[in-house]
Amino acid sequence: MVTDTIPVSAGPGDKPLVLVVDDEYGPRESIAFTLSSEFSVETAARAMEALSKLREREYAAVVLDIRMPEMDGIKALEELRKIDPNVSVIMLTGYGTLHTAQQAMVGGANQYLRKPPDINELIEAVRKQTAATKLRRHQAGMVRQTEEMNVALKREIEEAEPHIWQSRASVELVHDLNNPLTVVIGYAALLVEEARSMATSQEADSKKLQDYAMVVEKAAEYCHHLSENWRLTSRNQVDYTPLDLVSVAKEVRQVIFFESASITFAGLSSARIRGSKFELMRIFQNLFKNALEAGATTLELSVAQVADKYEVVIKDNGSGMTPEALNKALKGGFTSKASGTGLGLSICRHLVGAHGATLILESKRDEGTTVRMAFPAVKS
Repeated sequence: MVTDTIPVSAGPGDKPLVLVVDDEYGPRESIAFTLSSEFSVETAARAMEALSKLREREYAAVVLDIRMPEMDGIKALEELRKIDPNVSVIMLTGYGTLHTAQQAMVGGANQYLRKPPDINELIEAVRKQTAATKLRRHQAGMVRQTEEMNVALKREIEEAEPHIWQSRASVELVHDLNNPLTVVIGYAALLVEEARSMATSQEADSKKLQDYAMVVEKAAEYCHHLSENWRLTSRNQVDYTPLDLVSVAKEVRQVIFFESASITFAGLSSARIRGSKFELMRIFQNLFKNALEAGATTLELSVAQVADKYEVVIKDNGSGMTPEALNKALKGGFTSKASGTGLGLSICRHLVGAHGATLILESKRDEGTTVRMAFPAVKS
């Protein structure tokens, strides 16, 4: 959060704490009364009053009217997100069009309802969004712990850079396990929430559990490979088999980056090479993560065949690097992130080389970064 808050998201009796914001007394009190049997409810008659309350404590959900004097709901939502990026916000609109609702969703709203809302629909929406807030806060806490671990790891590296392969392999293992472990933790929490709701939900919802379980299984398999690879590093026992490079990259987007819409694909839909699936996953994980953490909102991976090689180009619109920073990055051990270790690109260069491939890095400040790799194609 930008502003420190007292971590209180439950009211008396451990009921989830909900804030209702509406300048009209009747609708505001009616919504508060409707929710009071299941939630602990506070109210605010103006956006500024609501923002003041949000600075003082955490809420499990906010029900926010779009049309209010002094500051409307869209502007209030923008300011609210600066205070608490994790709280779920349900927007109420009694006059707006679909465009108004779209504005709210783009601004960071999690759901919108017509005003006055149907009672059952309102209660169900608040139930769903308070659970989502709890999950996001849990994941945010895990991310903070991971960042603190990375900061400590970076400090240790600077104080005593490892000189033997065991130390290097251990550091790389911790670095690459962070993302899939976060996925396992996140989806495990979703599985728990869905399982609890199965008692009252439709049987069709069981499909969600199957989908979540599949992602957890794949992420766990990836973590298992990383630990096994660390154990067998000195024996050089990595198996290289024919596989589809594009499918591997797409699986990384699904398993590690939650099917991020920022990551797109172009060019060939298949590229057969000889390699290790999980080593290639490490390459794409690090390259995708570097781009997104550099502020990229679009990241395109394109594949083309040139002679007997497949050229893979990953281009992003992130912050890019100055010539000096680019030179340091190419040498390895450089990072511009406070919680970074500078190992990502170094890991990629090592693994790309092990596949008989090449890696070229191009970047310009404020124009983004382009990574070019060329892998030998499987001979027919």
